Amino acid sequence: MLYPRESETREVKNLSGIWKFKIDKENMGLKEEWYLRPLEDTILMPVPSSYNDITQDISIRDHIGYVWYEREFFVPSSWRDKRVFIRVGSASHYAILWINGKKILEHKGGFLPFEGEITPFLEFGKENRITIAVNNILDWNSLPPGEIIEYKDPIHPEGYKIQEYYFDFFNYSGIHRPVFLYTTPKNYISDIKIITDIKGRDGEVNYEIKIEGDKERIEVLIFDKKGKELCKGNGEKGKLIIKDAEFWSPENPYLYIMKVNTYNGEILEDSYSLDIGIRTIEIKDNKFLLNGNPIYLKGFGKHEDSDIRGKGYDPIIAIKDFNLLKWINANSFRTSHYPYAEEILDLADRYGILVIDEAPCVGMNFFNRAKKVFCEERVNERTLQYHLQVMREMIGRDKNHPCVIMWSIANEPADYEEESEEYFKRVIEEVRKLDPTRPITIVESSSPIETKTAKYVDVISVNRYYAWYIDMGHLELINFQLEKELRIWYELYKKPILLSEFGADTIAGFHQDPPVMFTEEFQVEFLKRYCEVLDKLPFIIGEHVWNFADFATKQSITRVLGNKKGVFTRQRQPKASAFYLRERWAKK
Repeated sequence: MLYPRESETREVKNLSGIWKFKIDKENMGLKEEWYLRPLEDTILMPVPSSYNDITQDISIRDHIGYVWYEREFFVPSSWRDKRVFIRVGSASHYAILWINGKKILEHKGGFLPFEGEITPFLEFGKENRITIAVNNILDWNSLPPGEIIEYKDPIHPEGYKIQEYYFDFFNYSGIHRPVFLYTTPKNYISDIKIITDIKGRDGEVNYEIKIEGDKERIEVLIFDKKGKELCKGNGEKGKLIIKDAEFWSPENPYLYIMKVNTYNGEILEDSYSLDIGIRTIEIKDNKFLLNGNPIYLKGFGKHEDSDIRGKGYDPIIAIKDFNLLKWINANSFRTSHYPYAEEILDLADRYGILVIDEAPCVGMNFFNRAKKVFCEERVNERTLQYHLQVMREMIGRDKNHPCVIMWSIANEPADYEEESEEYFKRVIEEVRKLDPTRPITIVESSSPIETKTAKYVDVISVNRYYAWYIDMGHLELINFQLEKELRIWYELYKKPILLSEFGADTIAGFHQDPPVMFTEEFQVEFLKRYCEVLDKLPFIIGEHVWNFADFATKQSITRVLGNKKGVFTRQRQPKASAFYLRERWAKK
């Protein structure tokens, strides 16, 4: 799927802004066919954003089921001879879209885009109406999974129910990323796939172009940053060589411009450009190699989360976050626990930040292990088929970003269960077919002896919280416990290890010495002791602190206004640990 971009042959209209919005309190909108006429009794709602924190109405924040969005848009008469598409960046978690009352699209999944052609349903030279119904319910066949719990006891009203889920972030809902209209010619470029390689000082760009409709001649050109043409090719597939190339890396995030033109005779029919970075990735001798050189991953698990906006994409927050990543001398992050907006990956390409791109497979675990997860009534064949579809969509969207260095197919699943092995084996096999160029990981909370899946991945990613969830407050045990376990991981699997999560909840402004839990001093000492262990072990390829910034969770007596493990506050202000990491990572 190509991101909407304007060119000599394409136009883009951004429909982000203020939409009409309505809560479907009784979830009757589909039955009553609200989409056939303009919505009544609406309020105003910004798109993109999560709707949960925008109003003062607690029933909106905690609504379970459908909400409805609507707006009008003008389609110029000049678009009459073109194809017109609608693209929704994401809607959590299930969406149905109508144009002028006609159903166009439906999509399952809250973290990836969906699009479709709407040309036959438009009125050109007039106002048109778009209606989107969004449902936030999670079940065991969705990613992330969840379940609706209905209480049947004397202390709850009849029919009282909640959305239960087993991941530690708030189930924000709504249209979270921009909505675009865009045009293409009748015959158009529908996809571009590139794979880069390095041959000495030269860069190699292998490309594959897909065209919808007739095609006569395809021209592929590569330009440098100044617009100078470097090389040219023809045809749907090919290889282009850039002499004395600039190789993309965190130190030098150099992006070339690839331009694809299609012609009908000598007439330009379609044109599309994208940025490309020349780089290679390899796992060798327990090292992660970027462009043939070992690189140590320094950074965080993150969330798409901020005040008021929830998970809604905001370029202001995005740029601030990247500035903080550069300030603290980080070079990477994981998109915990879902694929982020493509706009974020574009920025990572430009800033030179390495990204582990993670599927929304989180919460597939009962941590008290009282019930099975991988069984017919929960995670089953239907879940697996949907998981495979999510991986196809995610890799299809993100395959050309040089910043994406690894695919993470799950976070902390119950992969100690026997049935999990075949499930994840099939997901990994599918990912390798889709993209054999990038390594694969599963982020582990199981022990090295329990896991049924570590043998299939390329990198062992481990989340550990010694002195926090285990032996709470006992900093003196960290070095012994962590080193012992990491050595067992390596002895069993002989694979490089990333410590993908370690952290402690910290209330900004809380101080005590000697350090105790929840103080800034404790967070600093906690991180120091983990890093002492990591520095001793040659098979460690990186450290990702949990978390970049404080974030919202569902209400709980263990979560005071959310998870406070951030090195930065939710308002992006540094805690003491940020200064420790900045100094450490400047030297690492």
